[in-house]
Amino acid sequence: MTAGAWKWAGVAIFAIAIGLAPFWMKFVGSPFWIDIISEILIWSLLAASVNLLLGYVGLLSFGQALYFGFGMYGVAIGISHFGLGLWPSLLLGIAASGLMAAFAGAFAVRLSWHYFAIITVVFSLIFYFAAMSAKGITGGDDGLSFSTPVLWKAAGLTLSNKTTQFYFIYTICFACYAAVALLVASPLGMRFRAVRDNEKRAALIGINVYLTRWIAFVIAGLLAGVGGALFALFGRYASASYMFYHVSGEAVVWAIVGGLGTLMGPLVGTALLIMFREIVSGYWENYLIAVGVLVILVIMLAPRGIVGSLDEFLNWTKPDPDAPEDAIEALAEMEKSQ
Repeated sequence: MTAGAWKWAGVAIFAIAIGLAPFWMKFVGSPFWIDIISEILIWSLLAASVNLLLGYVGLLSFGQALYFGFGMYGVAIGISHFGLGLWPSLLLGIAASGLMAAFAGAFAVRLSWHYFAIITVVFSLIFYFAAMSAKGITGGDDGLSFSTPVLWKAAGLTLSNKTTQFYFIYTICFACYAAVALLVASPLGMRFRAVRDNEKRAALIGINVYLTRWIAFVIAGLLAGVGGALFALFGRYASASYMFYHVSGEAVVWAIVGGLGTLMGPLVGTALLIMFREIVSGYWENYLIAVGVLVILVIMLAPRGIVGSLDEFLNWTKPDPDAPEDAIEALAEMEKSQ
């Protein structure tokens, strides 16, 4: 069995273990943890959107919470103001986040390094204050609550049932991670990495750097929007506070701790820090100090993140001596072969 096969077998076992959580959790823990696992899956999508930009394209964004918030409000406004059902409101939330990402990305991806990070924060702040001011639409400080929508009326499935809600969230998150896996393995994913490695060389071999970054930005916004839409359905509530840039900062930490440029890194980093927070907060009111210490230790001991360092330790990412050194060389060879 090859190293790659072992790696994907581990991913499959991990996915199956999470999928069976409602069953094994009854024997090893409280049903309360089902909600925590659901929340971890949702927040990991926000971390995955950060990872897509920073880990694969080299763009550090502190504004992903903006698209998370648009996903939340798309669902909340669709249900409470327009009377839409679950699926139309879910699609509305995802579409709203994607359109917002397309608009903001058209300006943001023209910049790089700290300029890019700053403009993403600026967009986040503008729409945060706009949402706070538009109280008639967003609820302002109070947020916007709505009743539980029916998932499947004929089958009697509703999100008020914790198990049904968990599998609804799990299925959508699984689909998102599968889509990301296909994306990063595709020629477009190779272009992402080529731009990350050296944008000037990427441009010289014919890659449109601006368009490549913009596409990545929109896809990352959609990922964050899916997370926001699911979080709104999870809590039956939307609030502008989730659009603030400190929420994006948390997602950056989760992605770095899990491992940038890895598929499962965002999920592992999110799971570790949220579960650690929940456990420690039950014993110590200053639990954030412990969380900070844990983050520092992980970064010091595993600079590539947990999953990245595990890959390195097990030699799963050991390069083939005959393979191209980077994505740019691989793209160049692909062009020659065609």
